[in-house]
This record gives sequence, structure tokens and C-alpha cells, in this order.
Amino acid sequence: MSALRRKFGDDYQVVTTSSSGSGLQPQGPGQDPQQQQLVPKKKRQRFVDKNGRCNVQHGNLGSETSRYLSDLFTTLVDLKWRWNLFIFILTYTVAWLFMASMWWVIAYTRGDLNKAHVGNYTPCVANVYNFPSAFLFFIETEATIGYGYRYITDKCPEGIILFLFQSILGSIVDAFLIGCMFIKMSQPKKRAETLMFSEHAVISMRDGKLTLMFRVGNLRNSHMVSAQIRCKLLKSRQTPEGEFLPLDQLELDVGFSTGADQLFLVSPLTICHVIDAKSPFYDLSQRSMQTEQFEIVVILEGIVETTEYSVVSKDSYHDTQK
Repeated sequence: MSALRRKFGDDYQVVTTSSSGSGLQPQGPGQDPQQQQLVPKKKRQRFVDKNGRCNVQHGNLGSETSRYLSDLFTTLVDLKWRWNLFIFILTYTVAWLFMASMWWVIAYTRGDLNKAHVGNYTPCVANVYNFPSAFLFFIETEATIGYGYRYITDKCPEGIILFLFQSILGSIVDAFLIGCMFIKMSQPKKRAETLMFSEHAVISMRDGKLTLMFRVGNLRNSHMVSAQIRCKLLKSRQTPEGEFLPLDQLELDVGFSTGADQLFLVSPLTICHVIDAKSPFYDLSQRSMQTEQFEIVVILEGIVETTEYSVVSKDSYHDTQK
């Protein structure tokens, strides 16, 4: 077994196949070593994926879910596009049917549906005979089309009040939903996909110092203004008081004191973290780094030169990538 580990490395563990071929089982004391196979170890799930998505799900919120409704606008912006489009269509459909029903109710209670064809009778809304005609009247007034065939008369005070209510309600719905869609469309999330990070981070000697290095580049010709990069080391630790911290965050210095974290990203750059006495990796040997579980989260933020929108791109480097 030791010879196999020396040959294939620590990223593999030795298992054996059962005689029936139904699955994989650990090797027992009496099994033939020739039945051993090598399969990759199961890797830990990332805290931040390579595409920048955070693998965090909030649970056991209880009554705290009402806080999402108190900030409804931000909640709608954070939803996926399919839910935004569904809510957009549903809200307008319900609002249109509700207002059309109100116009139909006024015409029905006044008896306009039966007297609309009487020559000397003045209805609340001219040429509204049924619900489809009431719906068309609402759409014409809401969209300010105004064909002139259907119109409200001055003999209907309740219709005038409903018309004012319709105008106010329509303005609120338009401002809320169109504003939500505009903010979501203007978010520069796709711009972050053209900010590329190297697949792996390496530790090597540079300028006579042991250095953790990775690369970052911009695929577009439009530059990033005020680009700044930060690195966080995520690992679990236990305090001297016995408290266990599952996701303790430590800052990795990538040039904050010298200004090297401020990037002029016109070409791919190599980001360096010197492993000195102030580095969290200073007390780790090569062997201990192979067994230690940690994750390095990289955050690149800046302003898009063409749109002046802020953009944030994230990536991570896992301890199993060594």
C-alpha cells in the first residue's frame, strides 16, 4: 500500500472490489492485495465556486423571512430572471384584469350594459357593452392609446374617481416593475465573466522570498478603473478558550501596504503574497499544507470604464489543488 501511495500520491486512496462486483469496499485483512484499485478522494465542496458563486444557503430563519418582504425591491432584483419575468407578467395581468373588472362593475351597476344602445342614454363609458369591451377601454386609457371610440363621460362621478385611481396605481406599478427590470438588466454580472483568474495558485520563490502567486487578467478592451484585489483565507480553528470557529477569515496581504493591490489591469498580472512572519502560512510546512483544509477567496472589484458601473469578480483556490 505504501508503494502505491508513493506512486500515485495522496490524492488517491486504496479500495478493493467485492467478489460479486456490486460495489467498492475497503480492503479487509484477508483480502487479496491484487484486487486493489485506486479511486480519487472525494473533494470538499468549495465555499466559493470557480465561477464566483457562493455556496451558502440560509436555513432556520423562522420569522426572519419577513425581513425579505420589508425590502421587496432588493428581493425582486436578487431573484433569477425566470422569476422576475414571471412576477412581471403576473403583476401586470392581475392589475389589468382587476381594473377592467372595476369598469365592468360600474357599467353593470348603472345598467349601462343593457342601455348602451339606447339613443338618448348617456352611459358612464361610451361603447362598453361587456367585459371584453371594458378590458379594451382600460388598456386604451392605461397605455394612453385613445382611439376615441370608447371614452368616459361627465355623467359618471364614480368613473372619474376610478380613472384617477387607475392613473395613480398604474404609475406605481410601472415605476416599481420597470425600475426593477432596469436595475437587473444594468447589473454588470456578465462583465465579471470576462475577468479571468488562473486555474491554480502556486507557491514558489520570487525575489528570494517564498511567495504564493496567481494570475488575473481582463479579456475586454475596456479597462477597469480603480481595480483593487483582496484575498481572504478561510479555515477552521479553535480559540484558546475552546471555541470552534468553522469559517475563520484571515486577510492575506497582496500589497496593501505598498499599494500593489491597486491594479492597472491592461494585461495579465501576477498577484503575490509573500509568506513571511506575518503570513498565516508561515508556520505551515509542505507536508502540513497537504493535510490542512483551507480555501483562499480572491475578490477583484473595480469600475467599468464604459458604463461606470461597479463590478465584483470572485474566485477561490482550494487546498486540494496543490
